[in-house]
Amino acid sequence: MIDAVPHRLLPKAGLRRDLVASAADAAAFSVMVGCGETYIPAFALGLGMGPVAAGMMASVPLLAGAFFQLVTPLAVARLGTNRGWVILCVAVQALSFLPLVYWALRGKANLPELLIAASVYWAAGMASAPAWSTWIGTLIPVNIRTAYFAQRSRLGQFGILFGFMVGGIVLQIGESYDRTLVAFAVLFALAATCRLMSTVCLIACRELERPLGHKSEPGSPPKHMLQQLKTAVSIMAASPSGALISYLWTFAFAVQCAGPYFTPYMLRELGFSYGAFMLVAGMGVLAKALALPSLGRLGSRIGSVRLLWIGGLSTIPLALLWLPSSNVGYLVCVQVLAGVCWASYELAIMLLFFDAVGHRERTGVVTAYNLGLAIATVAGAVTGGVVLRAMGEDRTAYVTVFAISSLLRLASLPLLGRVRAIEAHASGLQQK
Repeated sequence: MIDAVPHRLLPKAGLRRDLVASAADAAAFSVMVGCGETYIPAFALGLGMGPVAAGMMASVPLLAGAFFQLVTPLAVARLGTNRGWVILCVAVQALSFLPLVYWALRGKANLPELLIAASVYWAAGMASAPAWSTWIGTLIPVNIRTAYFAQRSRLGQFGILFGFMVGGIVLQIGESYDRTLVAFAVLFALAATCRLMSTVCLIACRELERPLGHKSEPGSPPKHMLQQLKTAVSIMAASPSGALISYLWTFAFAVQCAGPYFTPYMLRELGFSYGAFMLVAGMGVLAKALALPSLGRLGSRIGSVRLLWIGGLSTIPLALLWLPSSNVGYLVCVQVLAGVCWASYELAIMLLFFDAVGHRERTGVVTAYNLGLAIATVAGAVTGGVVLRAMGEDRTAYVTVFAISSLLRLASLPLLGRVRAIEAHASGLQQK
């Protein structure tokens, strides 16, 4: 992993250790996502719930997480450390899998129980994200940032793929012995273990710059959170990040009209086994991992904004490509293409956040962004779910939802056209 970054660009041994620890964190976290988070909607289906309920499991908890992460700027200021807050949050996220293990072994759970557990998972994860972004943004030097994050993201994609493949194999074995829910318990226990390993890796990383302490009156956290949110929105409105975030929110709404329903589409409508589901979905993750190094080099040459254009344009028709055939081989090809497209989009977003916002404002801006993103995600999922339910949850309903998603992605292009001047803004930030 670290060998992908030229040694002459690593200024000191302490940084080398931080890079290795952060890469290991990405690997452990990604395995957790692959074998845990990814299979939560499938777990809902395994408990006998319908496709709309499974779709809600993949989206509604994000809203609870987004509101909880509003405490992040206040918590970081009170603790005086981004690193400490991140470590606390990821440890809680690891423990959030334990109720899922229990319900899987018990063999039953209702939708509110699952939503609460998933909400704790997302709340802990999302609350750590703004502080992690600020912390790591001060830790990774600008001159190696693009190459490092491309390679780190690649390692993460391989981790997701590995976890996802393990999940598919375990579930396929469990299904063959009529012990599917026990197999889910094994997966969620493994996910919790991986997140704890990720926590240890984060503990190994330094914190070079601590945040300024918060000096507002004690006992007024809601007021302080609202003020932080207002400040973050003002920063976004007055900087290039505002145009970027407006586009990302709109695009997320469009994508999430269909996104949560691909799992029930494959498992219920197409009747895929867990093995076929793993193969099709896993190919997208593998394609991401293989494409990221080349996309990182491409981003270094053409800039993050142009890379976002490539990702944004290429992902528009992806949902429609699921419709011509249900053949596994065909859908594997679709997922390979989708993996490359989404890799360019996601890498561009990561780099643009570092470019568009100074590290002192990043925690607040990412907090506001996550809140808006969660609202857009849930609104999109609810819109798709309403259409799916109204049309009878059959193939025609899925076709309609996928088509609507692609049309809405196309409609977001005018907002993408406003994303400019970010790289020039980044040069100004670096000179300060």
